[in-house]
Amino acid sequence: MKNKLICFLTLFIVLFSSPAFAQNDSLQTSKTVATQSKPKQYPVSPFKDTLFYVYNKVGSFSAESRAKAITDKIKKLYEDSFFEKDSLRIVPSDISQDIVYKDGFVIMSILDVDAKAENKTTDFIARRNLSLIKKAIIYQNKNYSMLPKRLGYTLLLILIIGVILYFVGKIFNRIRLYILRNSDKYFKGFNYNNINILSPQKQQSLLMRLYSVIKAITLILIVYLSLPLLFSIFPATEAYTTTLLRWILAPAKLAIMGFVDFLPSFVTILVIIFIFKYAIKIIRFFFDEIKKENIKIDGFYSDWAMPTFNIIRFLLLAFMLVIIFPYLPGSDSPIFKGVSVFVGILFSLGSSNAIANMVAGLVITYMRPFKIGDFIKIGDVSGEVIEKTALVTRIRTPKFEDITIPNATVLSSTSTNYSSNTKQVNNGLLIHTTVTIGYDVPWKDIYKALIDAALKTEMTEPTPPPFVLQTSLDDFYVSYQINVYTKHPTKQPLIYSSLHQNIQDSFNAAGIEIMSPHYNALRDGNTTTIPENYLKNDYEPPSFTIKKKE
Repeated sequence: MKNKLICFLTLFIVLFSSPAFAQNDSLQTSKTVATQSKPKQYPVSPFKDTLFYVYNKVGSFSAESRAKAITDKIKKLYEDSFFEKDSLRIVPSDISQDIVYKDGFVIMSILDVDAKAENKTTDFIARRNLSLIKKAIIYQNKNYSMLPKRLGYTLLLILIIGVILYFVGKIFNRIRLYILRNSDKYFKGFNYNNINILSPQKQQSLLMRLYSVIKAITLILIVYLSLPLLFSIFPATEAYTTTLLRWILAPAKLAIMGFVDFLPSFVTILVIIFIFKYAIKIIRFFFDEIKKENIKIDGFYSDWAMPTFNIIRFLLLAFMLVIIFPYLPGSDSPIFKGVSVFVGILFSLGSSNAIANMVAGLVITYMRPFKIGDFIKIGDVSGEVIEKTALVTRIRTPKFEDITIPNATVLSSTSTNYSSNTKQVNNGLLIHTTVTIGYDVPWKDIYKALIDAALKTEMTEPTPPPFVLQTSLDDFYVSYQINVYTKHPTKQPLIYSSLHQNIQDSFNAAGIEIMSPHYNALRDGNTTTIPENYLKNDYEPPSFTIKKKE
């Protein structure tokens, strides 16, 4: 018995002093310490009931923040009306097991520290949490699905938008009817310096088109601004909300900020325009006084006043644009400079003839060869000047044909002005015509007949009196030129026609035949060419004469 007790004590001492027992004791102690130092847990409870806990932080992201973020992400999955449970899966990475929905939406990541906190493996916790999340979302969708509500909200919003569009359309239609009923009151046309720029009908048509554009833009804007509300109802389309708003708000913000930044330059431009506007008005007043001959400058004609003013105004406006140009938005951009150079090249290449005509028009203005209303002849064209522009001169012929002649052609051609002396008190335009009469008629009788014809002609001047010139002494006849003054150069065709009629009458009354210069004076029985009513009652045609040679 004593020997058995000694053996038992020896065995007990050996067991308790062995390394295995010491190690087992150490494990028990570490378990106790680990249990006592287990971190605080934070529940993940998106639907009131807790699904699981989060124990550890990751970096600066605390455990509480992690639990809240995971809860919010699970709620987003629930809010997705088209949730697909099979799209929720586990994706392993180098340091964690990630629970991911569809393509890249990470619900949570399970790290090694999370597994140690629960004395489980990361794979086990990932599969458990995935199952809990799926079950919770499916249960909530079956019992508390938001799809009917969202569809109801969508239908209600569409109904409200339809009502708004209906009433806005009604308002626009009422405005349109009011404008049409009071068109005579509001549409008077638009005139500037006695120029009818817009007739009342065109003004009304233009406003109605503008009204239609405003109506269409308003209705489109209402629909466009309501789309973000519709898209925000469903989580799947919620991302488009900010995109649509950005499309319209970003340009609007950019335009507003650009205008705000442009305000100082805009004020500067207004000041420059104000200064040049009133400077031009002062200069115009000065040249108006010269035109009215209230101010006289030696060597400067009154009809030069407005052309000179137009040149000065053009130069001032060009100088104003040069000053304003740096203040314009985008004037220093490469695109703006490129467009300016392109326009300049097109203008220089395509306007060489126009520039030549403009320079010619300027030279003609200061040469003063003719004025509006003058009867002139340029080349083969004769007529009244009805318009002088910077590029062309328009002439209306006696046949009422309007002929346009480039100013460069006018400058290079010889022009004859028939009206330049007709505005004087004495003299006028001297018109003339020539008749050829044989040597057998006394020149005094011809002078008298021609002058009588000239005095009987309408639109001619008795003072200075008409006169006759003998312009040639040819083999068979003498050329007599009748000259008579007139103050009506534009009526030359009528005056010449009347003069020729009167010459025939005067010559017939005087018994003078206007014959072909080579007509044989020996008639041999032919009657005179003078009309019968000018002949005497006892007139007999000469007989046919034959001489017999002996």
